[in-house]
Amino acid sequence: GDFMAYKALYRTYRPSTFEEVAGQKHIVKTLENALRTQKIAHAYLFTGPRGTGKTTMAKLVAKALNCEEGLGCQCNQCSNCLAVNDGSHPDVIEIDAASNNGVEDVRDLIERVKYSPMKGKYKVYIIDEVHMMSASAFNALLKTLEEPPAHVIFILATTEPHKVLPTILSRCQRYDFTKVDEGSINERMKEILEKEKVSYEDDALKLIISLADGGVRDALSLLDQSIAYAGNHLSLLDLEELFGLAGTKEKIALLSAISKANYNEVLNIMSSFISHGVDIRRLTNDLLNIMKDLLIYHKTNNTKLLTAVNENDIDAFASLISFKKASEMIDILLDAQSEFKVVNQIRSLFEITLFKMASLFENNEEPVYVAPTKEEVKVETRIEVKPEIKVETPKVETKVETIKEEPPFMEVKEETKTETIVETKIEPTIETKVEPVKEEKEDELPPFLQEIREETEELPPLVNEGERNFLDDDTVVKIMVSGNKEQKLALTAKWSSLQSLMFDPRLGKYATLLKDGQPYVLTKEILVLQYELSSLADKVNIASNQQSLKEIVSKLVGRAVSVYALSRSEAVRLYEKFRNLYQVGKLPKLGEFTLNINF
Repeated sequence: GDFMAYKALYRTYRPSTFEEVAGQKHIVKTLENALRTQKIAHAYLFTGPRGTGKTTMAKLVAKALNCEEGLGCQCNQCSNCLAVNDGSHPDVIEIDAASNNGVEDVRDLIERVKYSPMKGKYKVYIIDEVHMMSASAFNALLKTLEEPPAHVIFILATTEPHKVLPTILSRCQRYDFTKVDEGSINERMKEILEKEKVSYEDDALKLIISLADGGVRDALSLLDQSIAYAGNHLSLLDLEELFGLAGTKEKIALLSAISKANYNEVLNIMSSFISHGVDIRRLTNDLLNIMKDLLIYHKTNNTKLLTAVNENDIDAFASLISFKKASEMIDILLDAQSEFKVVNQIRSLFEITLFKMASLFENNEEPVYVAPTKEEVKVETRIEVKPEIKVETPKVETKVETIKEEPPFMEVKEETKTETIVETKIEPTIETKVEPVKEEKEDELPPFLQEIREETEELPPLVNEGERNFLDDDTVVKIMVSGNKEQKLALTAKWSSLQSLMFDPRLGKYATLLKDGQPYVLTKEILVLQYELSSLADKVNIASNQQSLKEIVSKLVGRAVSVYALSRSEAVRLYEKFRNLYQVGKLPKLGEFTLNINF
């Protein structure tokens, strides 16, 4: 068909009768009865999450009020029904309060309320996102809501009923739309897929449903995107790729690396997630579901009850993670979830979360590390150092040394506060177990940071505005072709240590900006970083910040490189482009092009 005429699925398949509505059966029934017995209120308030059918229902009510077959019918054939369907009915007035929220708009509306309907029996005003109206606009509307002319009905819709004035609420019949159950969404999507002649894997549908989280419109938008991406067969793998989701195998690999307290492996898996643009919030949620499955499995041994993983997967790591450890991990993940709402740096928080979970498993490992040493050292180490296993080293001497230092370090703190005042000020509340590690960090930065600190001249302050460096898609694709994966991984391993420079008076601002990003591609002449927030990526790309960033990064990389940043959505888009070119064999070949990046 004609490309321009394409309509989004959720618009093409908008229910045209009450029967077709997915879910919300209680509301449909009440409204049908009211229409049948002609007990029609003059103001309704539809509330509930987005995409659950509020506006759709409002239009269905408008249709049922004006259908020529009679009150409550929706024949979808008479001129009234057809006009409501294509949005041209003169008596069904849709207003979006987000843009028409002023008193003037409302006065204008009230002016016109008193005229009789032109075509149907009733005038229906549908006011969407009504909580966005200003207080004065609300007040202007009140009088009319209270006693509108007999032929006028108001339907207000909002996702946030608590923001609607109580005086308005009390004048409306309120209907609460709930998230739609998965069964109803599933049925609706299957019908649509049949009509669209698209085949699908059940797991792929399941994924879309879980992403839609009870919103029918979201489900259909996601379905739309999926069909556009995967063509006429929806497979789980394609969709995971499209939505930037980690597959179950990778998630289980991450959990087993955690259960072995293998920090390097955890970081590697994590950075491969990030380079594929995996959504961290979603990943956290998935890990929670897997852990919940594990708890259920530990207690019931019944694989029928599993929802997030299948029985082969669960066997693999049930032996690695005990019930107690699993519940501790769940607590850590839940804490992280609630903190995601308040931090900007989701990524750092998530890494800390993974480390916290891995540290639960350190004690199991410890005797294994210490085994080759003398008996008494083993005992001593076990007793003293248990909380402080962070010093990862098979050489036991250093461990023992730390122990020797520890008691005097603590005593000094008790007796002569003057000397160590700086140290104690930093973390007065943290238990002493962390201090030896802290002390080691303060004294000696890793050599490359030490070097940056010593050799960097006074840097100009970071600026937030100005001319920005820009690379077009083709150049970025060429950079991706030229990237060196080993070097990038080596750099990623160093990257988080930039944190130690965050409070440095000269370098702090730059170190923080860099650390908020993540190495995405590293070539001979340029490092591309990926940022969750486009505002931070823009800051990196401001031309006048380039020189200083270059200075710091070049010391990290060991050669002079330019620095360029992409926001996460850009990175995902460009990765798609790269992959598509790769699939059709059109990627530029190494050695056949030169990169000339001049910033």
